[in-house]
Amino acid sequence: MATRLPEPSSSDADSPATRDPLSIPATVKASIRILLVDDERTLRESCASVLQMDGFSVTLAGRGDEALDLVKRRKFDIVLVDLYMSAVSGLEILRAALEANRDTIVVVMTGNPSVTNSIEALRAGAWDYLPKPFSATHLQVLIGRASHAVMVNREASTLRQQVLQQHSHSDTLTLIGISPLFRKAVELARKVAPTDASVFISGESGTGKEVIAQFIHQHSRRAKKALVPINCAALPEPLLESEMFGHRKGAFTGADRDKPGLLETANGGTLFLDELTEMGMPLQAKLLRVIQDGVVRRVGSETQDAVVDVRFISATNRDPQQAVDSGVLRGDLFYRLRVVPIALPPLRKRPEDISLLANHFLTYYWQRHRQIADRTPRLSEESVAFLRSRPWRGNVRELQNVIEHVAVLAEPDQMIRPNDIPLYDDVNEGGAVERPSALVMADEAYHQAKERVVAQFEQDYLTRLVARAGGNMSKAARLASVDRTTLYRLMDKHKLPREEAAGEPE
Repeated sequence: MATRLPEPSSSDADSPATRDPLSIPATVKASIRILLVDDERTLRESCASVLQMDGFSVTLAGRGDEALDLVKRRKFDIVLVDLYMSAVSGLEILRAALEANRDTIVVVMTGNPSVTNSIEALRAGAWDYLPKPFSATHLQVLIGRASHAVMVNREASTLRQQVLQQHSHSDTLTLIGISPLFRKAVELARKVAPTDASVFISGESGTGKEVIAQFIHQHSRRAKKALVPINCAALPEPLLESEMFGHRKGAFTGADRDKPGLLETANGGTLFLDELTEMGMPLQAKLLRVIQDGVVRRVGSETQDAVVDVRFISATNRDPQQAVDSGVLRGDLFYRLRVVPIALPPLRKRPEDISLLANHFLTYYWQRHRQIADRTPRLSEESVAFLRSRPWRGNVRELQNVIEHVAVLAEPDQMIRPNDIPLYDDVNEGGAVERPSALVMADEAYHQAKERVVAQFEQDYLTRLVARAGGNMSKAARLASVDRTTLYRLMDKHKLPREEAAGEPE
């Protein structure tokens, strides 16, 4: 039975739906290529008329074989296809369109919108379905939504290409640093990357061991295969063994099927063994056998299950030689994995990199959390000096978290001062607590340094005082043993808010 598409009425034309609520620009509409497939001529031409009036580029096909040929030869952003057609079905066209271009949005039309048929179409990859009969408004709304999805996908694709172009053949995205110790580690990683040699990375927590492992993998001949990380400290021994080697059905309670392990997943690629020194001795012996023979035997299996070709990159935050001497790490395993050792320096030994890293993180998190148009805050010279004076026990990861905190709370184009940087009461080697107010520039005049340190002390003291008093200014004045007028003057001097707490007496 023929299904005719009603022409838009005056009420339809004035409705919010037909005024393009998703605001697709006319230039974008003109660039969106739509293929409309239906063996009913009247409906096909009516739909095309509505979409062309809206500014879309529309191609028509009245036969399934014609549509198959079109999707193989030309790229379409949206395919609108009738589910039931003779000779070639709509499902066949749907699958062919997605096979030719996985980003194509396929909408199926059907005069028999049963749940079974709809589910089948959606499972095959349909973006949505349009039950017949439908109005011009219904068609316009659905194609408007699909066009918006096309536009978003294009923008995301463009952004990905820009990032790839900016950072192709470059390590500036993740390996930021100019200090001799860090560049020596990076250069060693660059040299060993094209080989299949095992690499052993050592360094304190937060120094970037996994980032170096990713860099080596990405610049290796195995880059198209998987980099599979596993944290040896995060899992108990039996679970770690199962995760690494896999298991056979019935090997233990809950093993209801055969499961390949991460060694098999990493076949042809790289396995990153983080915190290797936390792995138990029996499991180390089993891993050594894989490294020597390339043979994997799953938990609960009595036969060889797989032969794998894996590159090993290991890491630890301990001294690996000390771990061998103390019996925590097998010497034969260590020497197999440490063909090329790379030692990452702690952040406190690469102070010249702190400014680069801090500015990179500030820009990154500002763009992540704020509007792109907002001007990025800047770190003052005093702030950079303060950051360089910190012990950074958590290394780059700690600096990253601190700068994200700054980016979240900062204002556009703000000059970041030392008192804007959060402190966590780190104790330095001498036992004293470091604070911004204790930072004195060696080349600063005495009175200037004194005024700045006193100002920083007053601001820090007042902030903590008011917080301790719960915002009650009268209580804060009593705690500080000053009158409220003095307290107000100091608050105004440092531009601190002094809103009265509810019910507080004047």
